[in-house]
Amino acid sequence: MILQVEDVHGYYGKSHILQGVSLQVDAGEVVTLLGRNGAGKTTTLKSIVGVVPPVQGRVLFEGQLISGLPSYKIAARGVCLVPEHRGIFKLLTVEENLTMAARKESAWGLEEIYAIFPRLKERRKNGGGQLSGGEQQMLAIARALMTHPRVLMLDEPVEGLAPVIVDEIVAQIRQIKATGMSIILVEQNLEVCTQLADRHYIVEQGRIVYHGSNAEFLADEGVKDRYLGVNLAA
Repeated sequence: MILQVEDVHGYYGKSHILQGVSLQVDAGEVVTLLGRNGAGKTTTLKSIVGVVPPVQGRVLFEGQLISGLPSYKIAARGVCLVPEHRGIFKLLTVEENLTMAARKESAWGLEEIYAIFPRLKERRKNGGGQLSGGEQQMLAIARALMTHPRVLMLDEPVEGLAPVIVDEIVAQIRQIKATGMSIILVEQNLEVCTQLADRHYIVEQGRIVYHGSNAEFLADEGVKDRYLGVNLAA
């Protein structure tokens, strides 16, 4: 087990958003956090990286307590969040975005990045603001890899993207997983989730209400209909 979240409670002001979230991620697996909008998925990611520090409960990374640490120290340990808004530097070139995030000890250099993201190599001299939405998402993921993460957390990586770009990003996430990376994926596109995930958690009103393998999830139409309002067999 590389990451463990135990009974985490989180607040925005007086609003009690996370109400005892527990989950775990093993080395080299993809785990999804599913649920309707406002269920607490993004807040869970933010709690793990210390942006919304847990008021109760704890987060362990490689057996060491990280909850309570500032976000930059959690990131330095190897837990990286790619937020929904991407956060690239639009006035910098693609290559400048990448190299500014590089760490000396990282196994990820420009050669490794460009092998997975050939579009970025083609556009390495373009400014971030000149990229399409899908290319900006690729850059956000690639820049995160340059920081040498052990756990990569992706918040809605294919939202609003054209199907052909979605397929490309799914293939890239598969390649990243094949390197041994552990990934937590928050995504509304269930087809994408079931293509990538080993296990799924469903969050509802700040609580984990379901946990199962990908095969179990695919076989249980009742769970998808009850908690997500969808039917993949339809």
